[in-house]
Amino acid sequence: MADDSPSPGKNADQSAPAIQTVQRAAVILNAFTAARPRLSLNELTASLGTSKATAHRYTKALRESNLLRYDEREGLYSLGPQILTLSAAARAAMPVISIAGPHMQQLVREIDETVVLSVWDGDTAVVVRADDNTDRVIRVSVRTGSRLSRTESAQGRVFCAFLPEDDVVGLADELAASAELRREVDKIRRTGISANTPSANGVRSIAAPIFRGSTLIAAMAIVGTTTSVPEGTDTPLAIALQRVAALVTAELGSTGTGTGTGHHPAPDDGNGHRPRPPAARGSAGRVS
Repeated sequence: MADDSPSPGKNADQSAPAIQTVQRAAVILNAFTAARPRLSLNELTASLGTSKATAHRYTKALRESNLLRYDEREGLYSLGPQILTLSAAARAAMPVISIAGPHMQQLVREIDETVVLSVWDGDTAVVVRADDNTDRVIRVSVRTGSRLSRTESAQGRVFCAFLPEDDVVGLADELAASAELRREVDKIRRTGISANTPSANGVRSIAAPIFRGSTLIAAMAIVGTTTSVPEGTDTPLAIALQRVAALVTAELGSTGTGTGTGHHPAPDDGNGHRPRPPAARGSAGRVS
C-alpha cells in the first residue's frame, strides 16, 4: 500500500512505513461505529488527518481486501464482508464463550427459554453466542452478531452499570437526561441483575454480569416473551440466571465479592461508599 510520508532516515526504523500503514488502516476501520456505520471519503480523511489522495489509496486497498465496501450511488463507505469473518474468528477465541457454552446449554434445558451471551465492543453490547433450542411452541431467536441498544436492552444496561463510565461514551449525558435510566442503573448495581428493562414486541429479557477478576467482560441474558419471562429480581428465572453467571465468573477466575454470588462490587458513590452486594442465592429448580 503506497504512502505519502517522508522516506525514513538512515537511522530510522526501516519498519516504520509498514507500521504506519497498519496504523492508518486501523484508524479507518475504527472510524465506523454503530452510530456511524457509513462514512464519506471526507469523513475518513478527517479521521486520518492526511490528504484526500492518501485516504483514497487506503480505502481502495481496504476495498480490495473486502474490509471496506463502497456505495457508488451515495458515495459512502461501510465495513466489508471480511470484517464478519474476522469478527467470528475473534469471538471464537474468547475464553468466556467456550466456558459459558455448556452452562448456557444447561440453563436452556432448565428454564426452557433462549439464553444469550454478549460482550462490549467499545460502543455497545454485541451478541457472541445464543442458545435457543427450547421446546416452546413460540420461542425467541437472537442472531449472533446482533448489536443491542446499550440503554434499552437488558444486556446493554448491565454494561452501563458495571463498566467504567469513561468506557461508555456519552453515558453521562444519557444518565443526566433520563431519571428512569439512572434509577435502573443504580438498581442493577445493587442487585446484580437487569430485570426491569423495557419490553418490545412482546419480548422481555433479563441479564446478569460476568466478570474476570475485577473486569466486566460479558453479560448473560434470558430472552423470552413477556408471558414466560416475568419482571423482577427475585423470580425463579432471575435467580437461575444469576447462579449460572456466577458459575461462569468463578471458572474465569474471578476474585468475587465474598458473598458467593460472583457479583462485582459496584463503583463507590464518590464519598468512598459502595452499595452492599446482593445476598447469596440458592440454586433454582426447573422453571418453565
